[in-house]
Amino acid sequence: VRLRIICRGNDLVKYNMTELLDQLVLHEGLELLPYKDTLNIDTIGIGRNLEHRGLSEEELAHIGKDISDICEWGITKEQAYYLAENDVKIVEKEVCEKHPCVLELDEVRQRVIIDMAFNMGVPRLSKFVKMWKAIHEENFEEVKIQMLDSRWANQVGNRAVRLSNAMETGEWV
Repeated sequence: VRLRIICRGNDLVKYNMTELLDQLVLHEGLELLPYKDTLNIDTIGIGRNLEHRGLSEEELAHIGKDISDICEWGITKEQAYYLAENDVKIVEKEVCEKHPCVLELDEVRQRVIIDMAFNMGVPRLSKFVKMWKAIHEENFEEVKIQMLDSRWANQVGNRAVRLSNAMETGEWV
């Protein structure tokens, strides 16, 4: 079991990376061959957007294939997890810079926020103004209400229900 710890000054973001990645597989799916997502964007692995994020030279070297081989033959589960972990690191940094209050949340609630940001991006997540206000007030019943009262919740269905319940209770059910 690996724990992901991000240090920002004296603050820590801490949760189990493997559990988060498994959670993202539940919500995003795991596709080892490139596919078109619901927005018709080329995607692979655990929601890796090939058009906007693509693959870095370092990632290609780690995978040991060029992009044409990946498009033809795909990637392994381990490679998909590697790419997703890289994506999570980017999301963690963006979320914590934009919303430092995430550092004060417990492990479960941090995973909820990272999951949401992974799905919709930090700029869209930042538009949940009433949700962020409720987080600052530690009013997690209201956080749940605000999460569910959104176009995002209508789009992602059960994912929103699972995440909002975890945000309200601080527990995975």
